[in-house]
Amino acid sequence: MFLVLVTQMFSPTSLVVGIYREFFDAGLVNTYTAIILTNAGFNLAFAIWILHGFIASVPREVEEAAELDGCTRPGTLRRVILPLIRPGLVTSVIFTFIAAWNEYVVALTLVQDDAKKPLTVGISSYVTGYEQHWDQLFAASIVAVVPVVILFASIERHLAGGLTAGSVK
Repeated sequence: MFLVLVTQMFSPTSLVVGIYREFFDAGLVNTYTAIILTNAGFNLAFAIWILHGFIASVPREVEEAAELDGCTRPGTLRRVILPLIRPGLVTSVIFTFIAAWNEYVVALTLVQDDAKKPLTVGISSYVTGYEQHWDQLFAASIVAVVPVVILFASIERHLAGGLTAGSVK
């Protein structure tokens, strides 16, 4: 867990030159793969950190009870552990989605093709040195907020905490 914590100390902005060079050598500049790999790499450590606390909070007795009832290890994970850590899964999904959705500097560096730029990078093109398109900027900002609102609305019912309360006597 210390190594996971250490990786959180590096900002994608401070590593963007090295990331660009590696993706350039691999021929992945101007591809969605480069953005996906970068966001996955930087958000994975945070998701692991969040989920570690939730998984550690599941009592060992609950797993043992499932095994005594005849569950296999994968069955225990699917039927017992995952439902108990659902709030942690939802929390990590929300935070990693928002972090990836709001990524600007890495996407600006790795993608130069206008057709492949993410929305966060594309919004900045509405304000130039000579002209500002405020109506289009505000419309694009609304479009940028809608997926986050939809995500919260669809998974907010899974955020109920304390699912393990009373599961062990």
